[in-house]
Amino acid sequence: MYKQLMAARQVSRRMLSTSANRQVVNRVPQKQKMFQEDNGVPVHLKGGAVDAILYRATMGLTIMGTGFVIYELINAALPKKKD
Repeated sequence: MYKQLMAARQVSRRMLSTSANRQVVNRVPQKQKMFQEDNGVPVHLKGGAVDAILYRATMGLTIMGTGFVIYELINAALPKKKD
């Protein structure tokens, strides 16, 4: 039991010591420069191709959802007649 406890202690110490050495690069100034540049591109598309794809997917889902809601409202307002 003592060996297992010491092994767990050593593993936890090793994990804590190795994770603190990693540095995170600050990319905020680069992003600020890119988004504040006046090049005529809307801000929601300045991120590149990924932003354009996400924008189009969002607009497509919004239009499809609106159409589905209108369809369901019409079905609720004008139910089918029973013969």
